[in-house]
Amino acid sequence: MSDLDTRQPWLDALRWDADGMIPAIAQDAASGRVVMFAWMNRASLEETVRSGNAVYWSRSRQRLWRKGEESGHVQRVLAIRTDCDGDVLLLSIEQAGGIACHTGRESCFFHQLDGRQWVAVDPVLKDPKDIYAK
Repeated sequence: MSDLDTRQPWLDALRWDADGMIPAIAQDAASGRVVMFAWMNRASLEETVRSGNAVYWSRSRQRLWRKGEESGHVQRVLAIRTDCDGDVLLLSIEQAGGIACHTGRESCFFHQLDGRQWVAVDPVLKDPKDIYAK
């Protein structure tokens, strides 16, 4: 493949949405727990593969978001899978510090439905003020 050939069959094989995004689920490789959901675009997936660390697309910031760039809670990517339709990614990760959520919890999925209300069922492992004290 020449330097001018920008085709990337592995990227082209995925089903990107109308905005050029694909959902990405981060799952802790050791525990199997889903710790996060985010969006990726081609550039973030390419950088993830190149660097070995999770890079997402921040829709609120409209830029690449290198997981852990502020908190230090980097996600080392061990494997990337896609579903049968090629429209969702599953990242098997090692979570630095054991904290994936900006709330200081292990997982972003810490609310559980109890009757008709959502209850926080996982403890805060580190105060977010201490994580983002810059």
